[in-house]
Amino acid sequence: MCSIMGYCSDGVDYDAFMEGFNRTISRGPDDTRVVDTGHGILGFHRLSIMGLTPEGMQPFSLGNNYAVCNGELYGFESMRDDLRKKGYAFKSDSDCEILLPLYREHGVGLFSLLDAEFACIIYDGDTQSYIAARDPIGIRPLYYGYDSHGTIVFASEAKNLVGLVETVMPFPPGHYYQDGRFVRYCNITEVASVITDDLETACRNIRTKLMAGVHKRLVSDAKVGFLLSGGLDSSLVCAIATKELGHPIETFAIGMEEDPIDLKYARQTAEFLGCHHTEVTMTPSEVVDALEDVIALLGTYDITTIRASMGMYLLCKYIHEHTDIRVLLTGEISDELFGYKYTDFAPSAQAFQEEAQKRVRELHMYDVLRADRCISVNSLEARVPFGDLDFVRYVMALDPRQKLNTYGKGKYLLRHAFEGTGLLPDSILWREKAAFSDAVGHSMVDYLKEYAEGRYTNEEFAERRRSYDHAQPFTKESLLYRELFEKHYPGQARMVSGFWMPNRTWDGCDVNDPSARVLTNYGDSGV
Repeated sequence: MCSIMGYCSDGVDYDAFMEGFNRTISRGPDDTRVVDTGHGILGFHRLSIMGLTPEGMQPFSLGNNYAVCNGELYGFESMRDDLRKKGYAFKSDSDCEILLPLYREHGVGLFSLLDAEFACIIYDGDTQSYIAARDPIGIRPLYYGYDSHGTIVFASEAKNLVGLVETVMPFPPGHYYQDGRFVRYCNITEVASVITDDLETACRNIRTKLMAGVHKRLVSDAKVGFLLSGGLDSSLVCAIATKELGHPIETFAIGMEEDPIDLKYARQTAEFLGCHHTEVTMTPSEVVDALEDVIALLGTYDITTIRASMGMYLLCKYIHEHTDIRVLLTGEISDELFGYKYTDFAPSAQAFQEEAQKRVRELHMYDVLRADRCISVNSLEARVPFGDLDFVRYVMALDPRQKLNTYGKGKYLLRHAFEGTGLLPDSILWREKAAFSDAVGHSMVDYLKEYAEGRYTNEEFAERRRSYDHAQPFTKESLLYRELFEKHYPGQARMVSGFWMPNRTWDGCDVNDPSARVLTNYGDSGV
């Protein structure tokens, strides 16, 4: 990961800018550079992943233009070759160096050309204006706000902007900003034409496209590792990577000292694949002690996100402190595409599709945010193969009747796609899903709830929750998280749309806890 920031006008308070910008130096601890464009400031904290030489340092410049980008641009080599034929020269092997030549050739049309996860800010010196953009899913973070003079300010994280702007908001994924307007260049959830491939064809395409998504994310000039929960999604990523690389990969798993469900299954997967595997355990006191730090780094009060971040943060902290790995592949985004335990209750195929579209649109505030912050705060980069644009477009466009759980097994399409390939044993490929926040040890969630229960009397809870009119806390746990959030992001609750919860309008989903454990179909998940 890297960190970018842009203050888009003259007369910037440099010290205030740097105070905000340096709050995310852990995203890019290798080098820092700030450029005065003549009409504002662009800043870049670098985590060296591609093009490790000093020539790969940003901001990049071309004529009067400057650019900063936190991103991975897949297949950039062929685009760079085409640009060289048009007379452009390149000083580094950084993928992001192609952005300004592409901007000169295509203007804002360049964003539609990218196969990438990115957030960028461009200064156009000819028009003395700023352009910013974000990838269609929002895998790379970007936020914005307006200062007291009405100047727009962009930054990688909300914490960069607190105190500089009145209201912090997430930059909408799949949009670019130009001339005071946000323009959508890609709606990744929009389906122009439903794909009616038969089951075997659909599964073959799912397999091919996911393998391609993993393959392109293995390209790195820095060392790559893998988060392995032992569940279907991370296990598939690790299995494909092992096949693609042809040598043992390094995998990491975490669990509570007691009842660590994931450690057992991650160990089985690692042994089957021949991984160099590391297990990390955490204690109740470590979880409680890290709680405020995790909420501060996340910038959310969402219960699911916080619960699931506890183990991920502590695991990434271990990786940062004990290894030389700089890139981590993860299994996020599969659930939003293929379904959760609660989507078994979808009343129709259309309802399933609408829920999937909503979840993908909101990913940048929940699971994707979790992966980015837990990894980047530990000076690592996250790569998400299930977020591959070609893969997402295909799965979103599949006839939703195929994605409904009419098979007696959730995520049937994904499981069947890899059945008989030998990449994973059936014991992993067909195991029931356990939610990550539960799977690291059911007791972790119980400890968090117990800790919150002890913080408030019933009367205090009833009174203090009423002070919030947006996403009002509904349990003592959610109140605790909200109060810790407000401590670090005062008045900024609307940058999160609300709580990640099952769709309460569906029969079987009207619950007061986001854990799949409370659903009647949880069954033997996580056993």
